[in-house]
Amino acid sequence: MTTTRHLAKLAAALAGAAVLSASLSAQARELSVSTVLSDAFPWGQAAEKWAELVEERTEGRLTLRVYPNSQLVAGDQTREFSAMRSGLIDAAVGSTINWSPQVPELNLFSLPFFLPDEAAVDAVTAGAAGEMIFEAIESRDVIPLAWGENGFRQLSNSRGPISEPADLDGLKIRVVGSPLFQDTFNALGADPTQMSWTDAQPALTTGAVDGQENPLSVFDVARIDQVGQQNLTLWNYMNDPLIFAVNRQVWDSLEEGDREILREAAVEAGQWEIDMTREEESGRLAAIQERGVNVTELTDQQYQAFVEATAEVHDKWLPRIGEALVEAARESVEAR
Repeated sequence: MTTTRHLAKLAAALAGAAVLSASLSAQARELSVSTVLSDAFPWGQAAEKWAELVEERTEGRLTLRVYPNSQLVAGDQTREFSAMRSGLIDAAVGSTINWSPQVPELNLFSLPFFLPDEAAVDAVTAGAAGEMIFEAIESRDVIPLAWGENGFRQLSNSRGPISEPADLDGLKIRVVGSPLFQDTFNALGADPTQMSWTDAQPALTTGAVDGQENPLSVFDVARIDQVGQQNLTLWNYMNDPLIFAVNRQVWDSLEEGDREILREAAVEAGQWEIDMTREEESGRLAAIQERGVNVTELTDQQYQAFVEATAEVHDKWLPRIGEALVEAARESVEAR
């Protein structure tokens, strides 16, 4: 009898331990989050803010572990969306540029000189076009939650000031892996060269490429002026919103309450990062100028010359992006 009671107690203890272990596993869960840039940049700070809010509001039941520098896709940022879609990555704070090869609708934001200012960007993301883009992403088994901001991309080079399309003639410009960027710079007479940012920095240093385009935050934090980029043109030729998103299977596996926390935290982190990025813009520009960079700001007439020079790019890409989407975005911009 004693042996029987002992075995029964042991079985009960083991069962209790199994239940406790299962309970703890259900309560605590870690999701991987991919970003291209670290928390030295606003982009990485957005992901960290999201993680901070989620852990706080779930009391540690759900944690987001941020992996910067595209390390979950071996440095190839254009594979991020595919990796999230397949489940290799649980979530991401990603760029519309980097995801556009898999989601053509995201090329809307890369149409040259389509979005003239921040108010236009906000009108598109908050309007019908923004909803259509989120629907397009969700149709590919990724759940979009909120918008962030990488900002308008500006042009720098080592040769001289650029204030008209002719100034770009023959310049080798490093661009990201997007056919739309190739078409845009070809239309301007430049020689676009596709390469990762890791490869771009030594190429700029040696003069293998003459220039590059990035938001002011990246130019400032990465000290791009230190690799020969002493001429900067503020031309707002395209904007790169960020998107907070989660793999569909991961999303479906979460309890409704945790989904809501994940979404609300993403929206809050996104707005926090948008506000911060915009507030810091003037200070970053001043810091860049203090380091001796020659800054060119386009007049309305000069800006219009670039618009006209890239009109053919719009004609080519409108059907690829979707005429209804482009029209919805245009209406939002005009009504802003």
